[in-house]
Formats: sequence, C-alpha cells, structure tokens
Amino acid sequence: MKIGVPKEIKTQEFRVGMTPAGVAMLTQRGHTVLVEAGAGIGSGLPDDAYVKAGATIVATREEVWGGGDMVVKVKEPIAPEFALMRKDQLLFTYLHLAAAQELGKELLDRGVNSVAYETIEPKPGVLPLLTPMSAVAGRMSVQAGAHHLERERGGKGVLLGGVPGVRRGKVAIIGGGVVGANAARIAVGLGAQVTVLDINLETLAYLDDIYESKIITRYSDPHAIEEAVLEADLVVGAVLIAGARAPRLVTRDMIKRMEAGSVIVDVAIDQGGCVETAKPTTHDNPTYVVDDVIHYGVANMPGAVPRTSTFALTNATIPYVLKLAAEGLEAACDKDPAIVSGVNTYKGGVPHPAVAEALGVPHAPWKQR
Repeated sequence: MKIGVPKEIKTQEFRVGMTPAGVAMLTQRGHTVLVEAGAGIGSGLPDDAYVKAGATIVATREEVWGGGDMVVKVKEPIAPEFALMRKDQLLFTYLHLAAAQELGKELLDRGVNSVAYETIEPKPGVLPLLTPMSAVAGRMSVQAGAHHLERERGGKGVLLGGVPGVRRGKVAIIGGGVVGANAARIAVGLGAQVTVLDINLETLAYLDDIYESKIITRYSDPHAIEEAVLEADLVVGAVLIAGARAPRLVTRDMIKRMEAGSVIVDVAIDQGGCVETAKPTTHDNPTYVVDDVIHYGVANMPGAVPRTSTFALTNATIPYVLKLAAEGLEAACDKDPAIVSGVNTYKGGVPHPAVAEALGVPHAPWKQR
C-alpha cells in the first residue's frame, strides 16, 4: 500500500502523523511511504531521517494526497485539503466530527473512508489512540490555566499553590477520565485545592484512593457542578462521550456569577465543548473573555509540545497503521473489531452511531455491509 503523510496546516500545529521509526516499519514490510517535505520539522524530525527510514519525500501536499491509498495525519482535514480527498481513499487521523459538520459532509459527499483515532474503542470506555493526547492536554490545561490567572494576562492574580498564610488556588475539574486525572495530577503537584467531579463512582473512588486527602471528589450533578464552578479560580472542562458532542454542563448563568478574572480551560472543545460560552481558539490567539471570565479553547493543545506529543501519539497509532496497510480497511476490521468502532465514514455512510447522530444523518451499521 502507498501511505501518505502530509504536513499539518492547522494554525500552530507542529505534530506529524508518523515518525521515521514508523516509516521504517512500513517500508520493511514492502509498503511505500510518501512524506511531504518539512512535515516533521516542527517535531524535530528532519527530512533526512525519513529518507534514511525508506520514505520518499515529495514537495507538495497534492502529491501526498494524490499518491496515498491511505493518508495518515494528526488533525482533521481543513478547507484547503477538502478538494484533495478522493473516493475510497482511507483517511486515518483525529476527526472529531461532532464539532466538524462541514468536514463530515465533505467526507460523505466525496466517498472517503475515514477511521478516527478518537473513536477506536477495544473495550467500553477504553480509547487507546485518544489517551496519549488526552494525557498531554490534561497536563497542559492546568499549566495554561495557571499562566492566564496571572494579572498581566487579565487573570485575578492567584497563585494556584498559594504561600503560607494565604489560601491556595481552587481548581474544579469536570470529568475524571484521562484528561481529568492528568489535570488533577498537575494541579495537586502545584499545591492547588482540587475538586474532581464525575458520574462514574469507580473513577471517583480510584482518584480518591490515589490522592487521599489531597483532592475532593464529588458526584457530578448540576448542583455540585454549580457549586464547584462558582468557587473555582480555574475550571477545567474534561468531559468526553466517544464520538458524540460534549454535553454543556457549565452554563452561561454560572459564568456570569464567577469571580472576575477566573479562568476556564475547555479541553472538550474538540467535541463542541462542555462550557456553554466556549468556542475554539488557536495557539496564536488562545483566549477571549465572556462576563469577565477568561476562556481558553485551543482545539489542538498538544500541538504546542510536538516533541512530546508526536512520539506519544505515534507510539499508539502505528500498530493500527500497520494493520490497515497490510489488510486494507475491510479485512482489518474483520480481524480486529476494535477498528470498526473507529470507522466514522464508509462509502457515503456513517457506521458509528454517535457520529451519525451528531451529524444528523442515518446510522449505517457496519455489519449490514
């Protein structure tokens, strides 16, 4: 199979969809890998490293998309790439179609077969290709929040760890999954007073056991969310329903009643956000203010630390790339049912039920094909 690896063109996105090590694994198995010139530079991976691994360097993204039977990316295609996609091409990347209606329509209209990293689910609730980037984003969320709490950034001027004789900063984390657990880790490490809310009692018990008296765990109901949000200096939105739009748990009314200069970091923004006032932002313009509350909504947070993120992501994705390259989509799905859960579009239909609902199109179950 011919595999294309284009350079990411989303604003301030420096990750790349494959490392030279991944290229070597593919070329040793007889596959051809086309890498766009400069695709890995942002992650510290020069073209020479790809050449040594057996890749063919091509000058333009048109050559990558045009020559690749499968295209492996990091972020979802954006408008300049739509026309490059073609019928029956296999696209393997993060898609987040619940928050990308236009892209969903393009994939369906063009007959692209797409597999989304974020919905591959070998076991219920286990998302191995989302986990590494969720870990990065969770850790970065508190780092970003602490930065924007500084007065010169418009924040209220609170140091999350406090100092002796002064209260510590309060962090409310809505969702105790991978993002939330990693956010809690950093917030606790900084010395903040941390509250984690979740509807899964096993998750809360696990976090309570790990951190003992260092965090507060609360069952996530509307009353508990409201209390935690209104008391917080920093709110981290860490809610995920695989493939579906994130539920709006933090309302505009809550935002109005937060203390001026507080910060919200909505990590769920890729899936539409769990904060009513949230909207996607970029690394070069990461924040905006609503009712005197700073909102951080960068949709590709791990792109700011590509040396870490690229390797963490590709360590998780390369086993699936190898399966798809060796077998093709249909046979790979037959051999590994987990890949079926990752199929978001196939021959003009949507096999993933949550994605179909989010896009407002009929569900086309894979088994019926």
